[in-house]
Amino acid sequence: MLLAAIIGFATIGSGIGLLMTSAWLITRAAMQPGISTLQLGITGVRFFGLSRGVLRYAERLISHNTTFRILTRLRVWFYEAVEPLAPARLAAFRSADLLQRIVDDIQSLENIYARVIAPPLTAIMITVLMWFLVGAWSTGAAVGVLACQLLAGVAIPLFTAGIARGKARNVMELRTEQQLLAVDLVQGLGELRVFGQLDAYLDRMQRTENHKLKLQKQASFIEGFQEMLSGIAMNAAVVWVLWALLPQLRSGGVSGITLSAIVFGVTASFEAFQPLSGSFQHIEADIRAGDRLFEIIDAEPEVKAPTQPIPFPAEQHVEFKELTFTYPGNSRPALDRVSLSVPQGDRVAIVGPSGAGKSTITSLLVRFWNPSTGTITIGGREITSFDPETLRRNIAVVSQKTYLFGQSIRENLKLAKPEANDDELERALSLAGLESLHTRLDDWAGQHGMNLSGGERQRIAIARMILQDAPIIVLDEATANLDAITEEAVLETIDQACKDKTVLAITHRLHRMERFDEIIVLNEGRIIEQGHHEELLDRNGFYAGMWRLQNEVAV
Repeated sequence: MLLAAIIGFATIGSGIGLLMTSAWLITRAAMQPGISTLQLGITGVRFFGLSRGVLRYAERLISHNTTFRILTRLRVWFYEAVEPLAPARLAAFRSADLLQRIVDDIQSLENIYARVIAPPLTAIMITVLMWFLVGAWSTGAAVGVLACQLLAGVAIPLFTAGIARGKARNVMELRTEQQLLAVDLVQGLGELRVFGQLDAYLDRMQRTENHKLKLQKQASFIEGFQEMLSGIAMNAAVVWVLWALLPQLRSGGVSGITLSAIVFGVTASFEAFQPLSGSFQHIEADIRAGDRLFEIIDAEPEVKAPTQPIPFPAEQHVEFKELTFTYPGNSRPALDRVSLSVPQGDRVAIVGPSGAGKSTITSLLVRFWNPSTGTITIGGREITSFDPETLRRNIAVVSQKTYLFGQSIRENLKLAKPEANDDELERALSLAGLESLHTRLDDWAGQHGMNLSGGERQRIAIARMILQDAPIIVLDEATANLDAITEEAVLETIDQACKDKTVLAITHRLHRMERFDEIIVLNEGRIIEQGHHEELLDRNGFYAGMWRLQNEVAV
């Protein structure tokens, strides 16, 4: 950026030289001297004319190339800093807001490097150049030029920035709101139509757009006003130079040719001060963009990788000891001193009503969160001693919300195993009961997988589990959104795919519970019952009441 500022100084210096030599050449040629007398001026005009264009190109090339490389590194740096925060620390942010920060806020920092850093440095160097250049003929003239340049470069931009204060920040906030509204419109279009609120929602979007346009027009007016004031400062400098050098012109100390060259040089020097208005106006928006980025970056990751992670154990006995966890902002713990054991190769079900804390166990097991107190061990080693990515590669999770990307079926399957070939993909689909998709691997799955049925989406999640081939399987309400017939088929598929694996099934639907080695009953974050299906029914407790309620209704 310093190199760009120096080349920018050389560019404007060439412009000053071009106008000064042109003024000298024109006025001198009017006196009809010999061609040899004008040769120096002709050469100067050619040199400065060519060098100005070349230097301007080099300055733009260097400054923008540097800026784009900086932005590239910023995006990678920001993503690397954000990724460990997910999902715990990002739960408070809406997806459209995150998108705005990742894309537009980082993009707005382009102004810091291209319009805020280099132009002031260039203006300072031009000010020093003109002090010595004009001061060679008159110190009084140099003082006047310096005063007008300070007016154009500092006072006027500060004045107009004060008038425009808050507008850039408000425009940025309105753009964020537009992102939020647009995402909600696309995702909730059906609901808006059903409830007849589409027109009202579109009116809200239009009001936001009108407000943003109003602020942008005000900012443009202020920018034009600032350019007018800068033009007045430039003309004031010209008048000052003429007034200061007029006595010397009369006495013969300065020739008319020299005076014309000085006046044109002073005029050309104000090119360095034109970008400063944009610099001052962009600072506010850039600071706000930086604040929004560091609002996320400064958050402490909930989960950190150990400095010396240990290998994942060959023995996968999973044990929860005195596990307590409370979500931020909540006073009631989601889990309260929960202890349970899942021997290797066993199938354990965790059941209970909604809000009992079942899914929290999954989040803690894959280290999306850390427990408030207590430990989780696999093979006798605490999971905090494993690298989080290694831990998650060895735990396959099938949840009730299977997210499919807007890509092909093949790409969605390869999330579990990027190096998988077609034979492996087709085998996983067959085991998941999706033989019909063998010839459709390159078909688009649709946004959120909407080109597939609910049962097919859930089976793709099972195919991913098969491809991942993890020794520990977590089924988190894996059949919650399926009809009874599809649920039965999916459960049969899961049973076949999970042979010889450690399975932890989380569900509130008590269907085919006899296939589990043990059942853990949770309520309000605590274990209230545990045992085999028949044993729990014989106790006639909470589990038996749930089972009778669901099965009697089904009958």
